[in-house]
Amino acid sequence: MNQLAPPARTIDPRFAGGVAYSQGRYMPVGEASISVLDFGFTRSDSAYDVVHVKDGAFFRLDVHMARFAASMQKRRLAPPEGLSMIEAILHRITWLTGLSDAYVAMIAVRGRPKPGLPRLIANCENHFVAYAIPWIDVLSPEVQARGGHLWIAGTPRIPDESLDPTAKNYNWMDFNQGLMEAQDHGFDTTVLCDAAGLVTEGPGFNVFVVKGDTLSTSGHGVLEGITRRSVLELAPELGLAPRVGPITRAELEEADEVFITSTAGGVMPISRVNGRIMNNDSPGPMSRRMKDLYWQAHGREAWRTPVRGA
Repeated sequence: MNQLAPPARTIDPRFAGGVAYSQGRYMPVGEASISVLDFGFTRSDSAYDVVHVKDGAFFRLDVHMARFAASMQKRRLAPPEGLSMIEAILHRITWLTGLSDAYVAMIAVRGRPKPGLPRLIANCENHFVAYAIPWIDVLSPEVQARGGHLWIAGTPRIPDESLDPTAKNYNWMDFNQGLMEAQDHGFDTTVLCDAAGLVTEGPGFNVFVVKGDTLSTSGHGVLEGITRRSVLELAPELGLAPRVGPITRAELEEADEVFITSTAGGVMPISRVNGRIMNNDSPGPMSRRMKDLYWQAHGREAWRTPVRGA
């Protein structure tokens, strides 16, 4: 027996479903809460980001942290925890779960007005919440294997001029309306177009179109996803020319292949767009290659940050 081997790690059974941080404390995720008077609840006034952990390491944590910082600045949110402390909290909650694959969220919340003061944003005390839970996929592994069915919603995307989509937020009512449409038509998920009929994004994911040797994704009406960024950087390795720009509904419907990207699921092939069946109702070859390359890229040292222990 190896006497130098470290003792087996014991995970607190209370943390089996996940760990949260709130108000300076660590707790089982089911115990975390915010006040019903919090503007984060009553007005969806918050900014958030999600990073995933794969095989014990965060994927592109530095890029996620930079995007979260930018989102907070755009929404004028400043919780007392600084970025270095927030990063330490993300490591801590993930370590406490004992999970090697996890979905890790960071949220800056507006808070509630201080007692006796007018209900103004300036009178609110911002606060920070985070949680780490078992892995989540936007589309289930079974749906990814056969290719997702994507419904083009009639509901238009909220315009950029009304709500900056590059600041990650919980204002999802346009997405929810689109999801209800998709559900009514028996589809897995939805993508929204803007008022001019140009493709934007779906609930929690970006959309990519393969046509010939060009890989296109929308440059407006979208969150600039980290998986999206990774795919654009990886595209030349597969002989694809990445393009960020307008995509019409017709171009989406007539694509050689379509796939969606998200921190929660990675690269997820699409086999149906509305009534059109693609690639014999299965994932296309380039989508499969990109999916494989994306997961292989998790081993690149520059893109991984091992979870630190206590």
